[in-house]
Amino acid sequence: MISTPDEIKAQFEAQGTSVAQWARDHGYKKHLVYNVLNGLSKYKRGESHRIAVALGIKPDPKEKKT
Repeated sequence: MISTPDEIKAQFEAQGTSVAQWARDHGYKKHLVYNVLNGLSKYKRGESHRIAVALGIKPDPKEKKT
């Protein structure tokens, strides 16, 4: 299921997880994760795209659509 950046932020808050910790745990640069969550990146390609997919903001292009 696709989520909005605000929904992702709320999930982090509810779980007591920081964006920086999530970035470290998943091997991403924290400033890029913040850029994706705050709309400063269009996340069309590259690492920003992979972050958006990992966060659930964009669908995984590798998954089959039904």
